[in-house]
Amino acid sequence: MNTTEIAHDQCLAPERVGDSVYGGRYRKLFESLPPLDAEDDALHALGGPGGICDDDADPSTDDGKMAAGWPFFGQFIAHDITADRSPLGHHVDPDRVKNFRTPRANLEGVYAAGPTGSPYLFQKDDPAKLLLGEGGHDVPRNHEGIALVGDQRNDTHLFMNQMQVGFIKTHNLIVDRLREDAAEEAEVFDDARRATIWHYQWVLLREFLPQLVGPDLVDELLDGGATVFIPGNDPFIPFEFADAAYRYGHSQVRDAYRVNREFGPVPVFPELMGFGAVPVNHAIDWSLQFDVPGRQPAQRSKKIDGKLPRSLISLPRQISGEDEGSAYSSLANRDLQ
Repeated sequence: MNTTEIAHDQCLAPERVGDSVYGGRYRKLFESLPPLDAEDDALHALGGPGGICDDDADPSTDDGKMAAGWPFFGQFIAHDITADRSPLGHHVDPDRVKNFRTPRANLEGVYAAGPTGSPYLFQKDDPAKLLLGEGGHDVPRNHEGIALVGDQRNDTHLFMNQMQVGFIKTHNLIVDRLREDAAEEAEVFDDARRATIWHYQWVLLREFLPQLVGPDLVDELLDGGATVFIPGNDPFIPFEFADAAYRYGHSQVRDAYRVNREFGPVPVFPELMGFGAVPVNHAIDWSLQFDVPGRQPAQRSKKIDGKLPRSLISLPRQISGEDEGSAYSSLANRDLQ
């Protein structure tokens, strides 16, 4: 049993970051471009059931090129760098919209404020390790079943939940490896977090981003460096990215998924909705979601075509906060708005 106390922490968490520290805001990237002025009813006609965003095609013809898990990895990244809690709508004053995440890929939703600031995420007798739920296939939960995670959005559906579990397990495995290598105990947590974040950033940069924007553009970025978001140059999250361009991934969500060899195919909602304990037979087989050497190719994501599966056109109230069938229960409508 390890009872080392960790009294230091370097993770930037929302409650520890003011507007003057590395972002904390959204801004326009293209200040001079006028906004689109559209009537709400017209937008809702496009994004509601039966509208042009409602995918009624044969699911067998919908497959794209990317493995099915990558859009959810993209969602995980979005939760890591953005959290807009302002009212929905285009009449909100942009200057009052605050980003409750730091705009950098640092697994803030996994570590929160670290073992000192967020002790409920860590093992009591070994605070260098993150907590797992009972059985090791779920996130930890309190007695009412609410997930103990750095970002509640990472428990909204099974894929987010299981990705969170994957990062918790990765961190804990690295802790074990560091101890096997006789690392200084006082440095184990910081070193394990750093290594976990570096692995995450490597996957983002070397696997996810080349599939998203193409390897040539990634090579150009790596060769020449950033030209807009330069450290020390007040980086921020552009509205054009968070509220528009990056929502392309919603169109990649499949009509139904095989979760593991015994469970599926089922749609994301309501069958895979989160906010509750994950049964052991619902644990995700990641080789069905990502291409793994030596295994059969994974399921593919849906092709990007501007259409969403019905499970996203009529979201459950637990996800949207709206009655099913209403305008804002459609994720397409929310994106368009």
